[in-house]
Amino acid sequence: MQKFTCYVVLLLLLLCFFQAFSWSQFNQGENYEGSSDLINLEYHMGPVLASAINLYIIWYGQWNPTHQATIRDFLDSLSSSSSVPYPSVADWWDTVRLYTDQTGSNITATISISGEFYDSGYSHGVYLSRLSMQSIIKAAVTSHSRPLPLNPHNGLYLVLTSQDVQVEDFCRAVCGFHYFTFPILVGVTVPYAWVGYSGTQCPGMCAYPFAWPKYSGKPPPTGGNDITHAPNGDAGVDGMISVIAHELAEVSSNPLINAWYAGEDPTAPTEIADLCLGLYGSGGGGGYMGKVYKDAWGNGYNVHGVKGRRFLVQWVWNPVKRRCFGPNALD
Repeated sequence: MQKFTCYVVLLLLLLCFFQAFSWSQFNQGENYEGSSDLINLEYHMGPVLASAINLYIIWYGQWNPTHQATIRDFLDSLSSSSSVPYPSVADWWDTVRLYTDQTGSNITATISISGEFYDSGYSHGVYLSRLSMQSIIKAAVTSHSRPLPLNPHNGLYLVLTSQDVQVEDFCRAVCGFHYFTFPILVGVTVPYAWVGYSGTQCPGMCAYPFAWPKYSGKPPPTGGNDITHAPNGDAGVDGMISVIAHELAEVSSNPLINAWYAGEDPTAPTEIADLCLGLYGSGGGGGYMGKVYKDAWGNGYNVHGVKGRRFLVQWVWNPVKRRCFGPNALD
């Protein structure tokens, strides 16, 4: 009977899991660049990631080292504000840090890459379900060769799939998602996120605003194929970075799907980055990304990072200003 109950609980969790917690650029509802009292973003008494985060990256598939370096530099920028010009990635993270738990503790300012695992042999194939991510994490922490630690205290796992890996609903309904592992599958409950490289599969879907979706039915605002050029030279990886930022903001503010979200259905929450899809600067909305900076080559960006990097990341909902906000805002 106990075993049967375990399977029923798992089935219910899976049903919730397959319904929600996904991110897609062009499945946009309304966004709210202006202040709004219509947003009912509520705290549901669950934890946020208030302790310093140990981030563990799982590189699934064959990766371009240049792309890996760009992603690492972005992740390192989240906690690096000194010597980085304003507005920085860390300044962007300051908005995420406004969210607290029931003790009043804010989301942490410290995110450290604490381990990397290279699953270059495609341990679970090139066609993955959403649930496969948990099996990939399990394989990474139980590997005989340089396994990642299984850290239920302050660990966060980031699964990144390469250009030749197809994931359930990727490019059709999702660009990334976050959730938490099931003890029956992984051994403990830990938060994790997945993001896929979209540069070859669907740049118009998941690499906006560096590419325009062909199915949109209208030309991009610039009249060309791209809205802006990628600041690090690759639409797929620069678009991926914005999705990573989105998922990190949401997994930090809603790691167990019982903390910060809008809506009455926890299986389909609207989270702090969902409210601001497609917004990167002041005046954005309706397919216009907003006012952003341009470098000498015309590449768009809105924040600075380490090593002279520049990134374009979407805004998130600011609970104090009650609107979407980023450090490059004009007001």
